[in-house]
Amino acid sequence: MEANPPPIAVIIPGRTYRRDNDATHTPQFHQVEGLAVDEDITLADLQGTLLAFARAIFGDDRDVRLRPHFFPFTEPSIECDVSCFNCKGGLLRDGSRCPLCKGTAWIEILGAGMVDPNVFGYVREHGYDPERMQGFAFGMGIERIAFLKHGVPDLRMLYENDLRFLEQFG
Repeated sequence: MEANPPPIAVIIPGRTYRRDNDATHTPQFHQVEGLAVDEDITLADLQGTLLAFARAIFGDDRDVRLRPHFFPFTEPSIECDVSCFNCKGGLLRDGSRCPLCKGTAWIEILGAGMVDPNVFGYVREHGYDPERMQGFAFGMGIERIAFLKHGVPDLRMLYENDLRFLEQFG
């Protein structure tokens, strides 16, 4: 934002690191972040963008929901979830709780929100007047999207170098 005045719309890929390591998280993953800033961007624009993305990736077979959340640089903030591919209503066929969605029937795919006006205050001199500019931002893990799209039961399988597993995605 310091290098480009508004309006701005960018998609930024990169590698991310964190402590999580379980069936739905890895300590290192590829993330794609998006940012759109202009004078007339609303939460409805963010909602439409996220729902169009989810439908394009997962099709009409999966339910999608947006729910309130907290992130430090967006307000309001949301998380986008898709219905779990591994269970029905949070339960497996044997009646036990689904280990992927932890019995909720939903798996989070990304976090997003409207850019907090305080963020624009830091780049005001570059044309980002918090009184005039609005924007949205989102971030998603590429491996998580692939794991959900293809019904992989454990995200870590993508890193085990098992050619029998990997060749099915050729």
